[in-house]
Amino acid sequence: MAEPTWETLPNPATKRGVPEGLWTQCPSCAETLFAKALAQNLHVCPRCDYHGRISATQRVEQLLDPDSFEPFHADMVPHDPLGFVDLKPYADRIRQAQRMTGENDGLQSGFGFIKGRRVVVAAMDFTFLAGSMGSVVGEKVACAIEQALDQRLPLVIVSCSGGARMQESGFSLMQMAKTSAALGRLDADGGLFISVLSDPTTGGVTASFAMLGDVIFAEPHALIGFAGPRVIKQTIRQDLPEGFQTSEFLFAAGFVDRIVHRANLRSEISRVIDYSGI
Repeated sequence: MAEPTWETLPNPATKRGVPEGLWTQCPSCAETLFAKALAQNLHVCPRCDYHGRISATQRVEQLLDPDSFEPFHADMVPHDPLGFVDLKPYADRIRQAQRMTGENDGLQSGFGFIKGRRVVVAAMDFTFLAGSMGSVVGEKVACAIEQALDQRLPLVIVSCSGGARMQESGFSLMQMAKTSAALGRLDADGGLFISVLSDPTTGGVTASFAMLGDVIFAEPHALIGFAGPRVIKQTIRQDLPEGFQTSEFLFAAGFVDRIVHRANLRSEISRVIDYSGI
């Protein structure tokens, strides 16, 4: 089943010379929206409040104070140690994703300010191979944790991922242990880790650093879980509870501390930083 995405619509205007792509359709309520107005609304549908998936670049721009982002380890690039081939070689998939996104891999990390508070931030990018966590993504997350530890800064990680990158097999699964161990060192030193879960946060990312935050925020209606709901239903042969694996379901079960609208994330994060005293 195809993932929900904003659908670009042809311009309804008949006048020649008006560019295409000015309009888009919400994948949740099918409302036709002016693309520029949607971007100004942080890619949240003004009618149904659907939080659309955004790239890591957009996330950084929305979350941090203007012109405050200082990226690090941006030159890390993935390799193909296993020579993995499914329908096409993994190396070809990497090159295609790099051409489409303009990024080396599926995560951006660096220093920045959120309402004047200096932080280390890492944002996953679903547009790059479904935000999957391979060796580079795991290494950049671990390095971001080490920077927060060394600089004694709050750490903010925004997760948006389909899970571990299958084309890297065991190398990918090792990132779960590496990132979790690094967070253990940060916690022992009294550091602050704010985890933000967006749609989707699944698989090995959920099973490692995403759910280890001192404070865990989630955007509304985000899919959050390990195995997907269809896989679980097929395995246990039972109907799942309504709203299963949504932010709201996890909040009610105590796995998420607060559901935060995208427009309020900056304020909520800065408030937690102030409370922590870091």
